Amino acid sequence: MKCRSFRWSHLIIMLSTQDKLVAWLLIGVLAILTIFFNMYLLLVNYRSYRKKHKLNPADFIITAIAIASISQQVLTYSWQTMDVIDTVCQISLVEAILLVLVFSVKLIIFWSTAFLTFYYGTKLVVEPVHCYTRIQEAIVKHVHIVLTVIVVSGFANCVPLLSVLTYYNGTTELGDCGSIMPSDTPGLVYVFYYVVISDIIPGIVMFKCSISISYHLAKHLLDMKASSNGTHGPKLGTQMRVIKMTLSLVFVYSCFVVVDIYTQTTVVLMRQNTLALIMLFASIYTTVSAFVLIYGKKSYWKELIASYNLFLDEYPCLNKMKVEEVKHEPHEHSHGH
Repeated sequence: MKCRSFRWSHLIIMLSTQDKLVAWLLIGVLAILTIFFNMYLLLVNYRSYRKKHKLNPADFIITAIAIASISQQVLTYSWQTMDVIDTVCQISLVEAILLVLVFSVKLIIFWSTAFLTFYYGTKLVVEPVHCYTRIQEAIVKHVHIVLTVIVVSGFANCVPLLSVLTYYNGTTELGDCGSIMPSDTPGLVYVFYYVVISDIIPGIVMFKCSISISYHLAKHLLDMKASSNGTHGPKLGTQMRVIKMTLSLVFVYSCFVVVDIYTQTTVVLMRQNTLALIMLFASIYTTVSAFVLIYGKKSYWKELIASYNLFLDEYPCLNKMKVEEVKHEPHEHSHGH
């Protein structure tokens, strides 16, 4: 089988066994990083919970994202390992179940991230919007219930995918066990429905919240600059850090969702064996987003950098790799983070 072949109508990307092996190795490295970052988030939040006997809504949502991200990486690596080893699809049903679980957890991660963006949008944008504000307050007040609904919906919406995958397991020559290649209309309609609820709608929520945050941030900065007559730049401290984190999450998601939709199109419509690429890009997303979440909270970031530098102290030859720690920072006001 050729690794890549071309047609005039569109680009055909065929993954060889070597390509899948490379993707498997990369996913393994990303899984280690993702699990490390998210375990760090979980441990810090657990320590905070033991001190305060509760978690604020933002930390609770981040905890849910961390658990889902770790689960996704474990499931992704397991599926990729079976796909590389089981070339004749002898255990195709197991691989199909794993694939459905991966897509279910991915939906949960996206919606939880959208919910986190929505939460910060509600906290940072203080200008009332009448009825819409009441809806926001009601949602934010019941974070636990909303996350439970997201988790249940994530699995419930992906159950039909199992029938599509199981039926076509082992029937293609592309070597992807349980690939998403429905030929009937109901199957195609379902895949389109999944893309809309898992990629597009969460993206719209995040994009809307990022616009609101950016607009009110710009307005706030202009007001602060006018009140100080431009004598010094406005300082928002932790609030600005949270804003940067939120906008970064939206940017990372925007980049990922474009690639994700395209790779899913290559599988479903072009009938290519690029499921490994979908898994790889999803792993990259979870790794980067976990890093952004750590950076978004000053205490998390400072502690991680301090631990990293302390680790390098044990190896003098690596001293040049140390990251400078900020010792003195302006007074900051926390805004729900």
